[in-house]
Amino acid sequence: MLQLQYLRDNKEAAMLGLQKKNFKELNLVDEIISLDEQKRKLQTEAERNKSELNALSKEVGNLMKQGLKEAAEAMKATSTGIREVQKRMEDNLEDLEKQLFDSLVKLPNMPHPSVPFGKTPEENENIFQEGKMPSLYEGAVPHWELTTKYDIIDFEMGNKVTGAGFPFYKGKGARLQRALINFFLDEAMKSNYLEVQPPILINKESGFGTGQLPDKEGQMYYVGIDDLYLIPTAEVPITNMYRDVILKEEQLPLKNVAYTPCFRREAGSYGAHVRGLNRLHQFDKVELVQIAKPEESYQILDTMVEHVKGLLQKLELPYRILRLCGGDMSFNSALTFDFEVFSAAQQKWLEVSSVSNFESFQTNRLKCRYKNAEGKNVLAHSLNGSALALPRIVAALLENNQTPEGVVIPKVLQPYCGFELIN
Repeated sequence: MLQLQYLRDNKEAAMLGLQKKNFKELNLVDEIISLDEQKRKLQTEAERNKSELNALSKEVGNLMKQGLKEAAEAMKATSTGIREVQKRMEDNLEDLEKQLFDSLVKLPNMPHPSVPFGKTPEENENIFQEGKMPSLYEGAVPHWELTTKYDIIDFEMGNKVTGAGFPFYKGKGARLQRALINFFLDEAMKSNYLEVQPPILINKESGFGTGQLPDKEGQMYYVGIDDLYLIPTAEVPITNMYRDVILKEEQLPLKNVAYTPCFRREAGSYGAHVRGLNRLHQFDKVELVQIAKPEESYQILDTMVEHVKGLLQKLELPYRILRLCGGDMSFNSALTFDFEVFSAAQQKWLEVSSVSNFESFQTNRLKCRYKNAEGKNVLAHSLNGSALALPRIVAALLENNQTPEGVVIPKVLQPYCGFELIN
């Protein structure tokens, strides 16, 4: 959530940032500033009125002590009218505060100056590319045919038991999943991330803290009887560990990593572009989260980008990094880098990671602060990154490494898998 002070002091910059994010309700900025002015004016009047009431109450007490009961009663009658005015002021103030809050939470985060203008994924900037494009043998097929051929992922069984987008992983397919999870976790711990195993259900307060709520309920699975949501990513429970917390400066940066299943409704997703593992409703992911000091957060973002690069290099996958344009960024993000791997059999790029700096947007909602050297409470910055999401990594590994004899497992994964070939 944006800070009111920022909007008051940087209205023009805020309008430009919202335009860059392709936000349509630009009039909200003026509405918020106007509501804030009304609120502050009413607060001043209410405080003045309250002071007058306190003075009258004191005077009533003095008159009663002096035995001037009639004068005291007359003054009480005067104060009754002022008290009624005070109650109306407080009710109006409460209403204004609610209107202000409801309007503020509709505004997305401000984009970093380096974020390019643009509305669609085609306008994202390709800032880095690495890896040799695989040359497949004649007869190579996409991963959804390979999974059937080697009986390692069963989409039809998942459809029978649950529905589309909930596959069964079997045999070497299940072991490959587990190998990737353990590899990603081990690499994170080598970089001094603390592993946590969070709940996969969250309450509304947690959904609000990281920006999934309000207005994004339709993207999450909801357990109505318990008023809980299945997590779309481990970012949500991990970041909420620091909700309503005042940290010590020397604790920062805090680095957490978690493996969880993730759940996304992805309403309206259908067609060839989401076939097989390309888009699922339930999938596995290893997530990195950092809580940092503002002056260090962009340097930390760079280290997180380098961490994901290292994973893809070790998996020997061709990949590229995109700086997202304003219109393709998430509601919460100030700057996002997407990683895409090349899928040889499908002849297209598949997104496998997003690494983002949210600056103080989430921490303002979370009230996550730290006490600096001067003893002042300062909002921390939050960052997160997928390291990595499994489905499209598995798709690319199967497709790019297929041979007439079977699918060759990358060397870095072989000790984790316990086999070198899927056949």
